[in-house]
Amino acid sequence: MNGSELIRPTKELVPQIKAFRDEFINSLNWLHGAQGLRYIEDPEEWLEYSKRLENEETVPNGSSPYTQFVYLRKTDMKIVGMLGVRHRPTEPIETWGGHVGYCVCPSERRKGYAKAMLRDVLPYCKSIGLDRILLTAGDENKGSVRTILANGGVLENYVLSPRHQIMVGRYWIET
Repeated sequence: MNGSELIRPTKELVPQIKAFRDEFINSLNWLHGAQGLRYIEDPEEWLEYSKRLENEETVPNGSSPYTQFVYLRKTDMKIVGMLGVRHRPTEPIETWGGHVGYCVCPSERRKGYAKAMLRDVLPYCKSIGLDRILLTAGDENKGSVRTILANGGVLENYVLSPRHQIMVGRYWIET
């Protein structure tokens, strides 16, 4: 979106990260695309955790490197969304989660941010060697399905998400 930018989180954004997390926790929404933020209350600790996820040597066993992004609206420096990229998803995430997860602040939904974030991360995905990426969404999450389709997503099939106990569509997007 015009005036917004997909960037890596930094210590300068600690107050905005806290505000973003608080809005989600208070609304009882999932924090897809913000690996660990639901459970790590201290934004500086979360930044350190996110940094460890990026590196092959420090990522937890059995996991793939993960790159965290925030979507920052420049006019007021508000984080309106977060997005994460799994470089090589491993099972079971490989089946029902995919390469990219994202979320938009509850107060900022239906403004086109998710569509723009996903579009803006595609060049990064390509740069790390991903010719196509997998995203998943349940049919009840109409906004996410529209976001994926608007970015060229093609439905492959449906699988059961054990985390949410719903069927999710597996969509592929060419980078």
